[in-house]
Amino acid sequence: MTAFDYPVGPSVEPGPARAPQRVDLSGRYVRIEPLSSSRHGDDLFAAVGGEAQKRLWTYMGDGPFATRAEFMANISAKEASTDPLFFALIDGETQLCCGHAALMRIDRVHRVIEIGNIMLGPALQRSRAATEAMRLFAAYVFETLGYRRYEWKCNDLNAPSKRAALRLGFTYESVFRQHMIVKGRNRDTAWFSMLDSEWPARRQSFETWLAPENFDARGRQKVSLGALNGIGDA
Repeated sequence: MTAFDYPVGPSVEPGPARAPQRVDLSGRYVRIEPLSSSRHGDDLFAAVGGEAQKRLWTYMGDGPFATRAEFMANISAKEASTDPLFFALIDGETQLCCGHAALMRIDRVHRVIEIGNIMLGPALQRSRAATEAMRLFAAYVFETLGYRRYEWKCNDLNAPSKRAALRLGFTYESVFRQHMIVKGRNRDTAWFSMLDSEWPARRQSFETWLAPENFDARGRQKVSLGALNGIGDA
């Protein structure tokens, strides 16, 4: 309460979060590197470019790209961007770049940041590497940079992305109606968040799920990450 007996929120330690840097982050199944058109462009085009992968771009803000030249120009622009700050996702088994993601909408003053522009080629989809990449990003955001709020947003029609957010431990908040115009179409945006106070429990869920003993000889999970995060067997 204030001196005038109005309710107010709890006090927060002042000071900004650190800005994310072009760093390398490594895990057991994946490596994250600053996106580079020269190092990652060819692998990425093979993973997510071309006519065969057009469907992957349905809910993205850009793409698909008609030609390899257009794709490489797009990756070069992403490489130069600082917000969003793009990273390449390297499959630990094949050592190929099979996707990218970005830290974005960086608000250092209020210590809020978003993970977005997540593009996963088929080799990364529903993989341990992709899940571990999300753990590495979250740990970097909360433990190294000091953010209070970590956001996930997606088109409200993108059911797989909404399921992924819940599985990873984000909390659904609301839909912002007519939030954006993307590729000439309306986008209602679903908002999810994870808070710094929630991160220790989420980190334990990630570590439990990613442990080798959580998988049988055929690579099938024994306990799902969704179950560990309390949303059922997802």
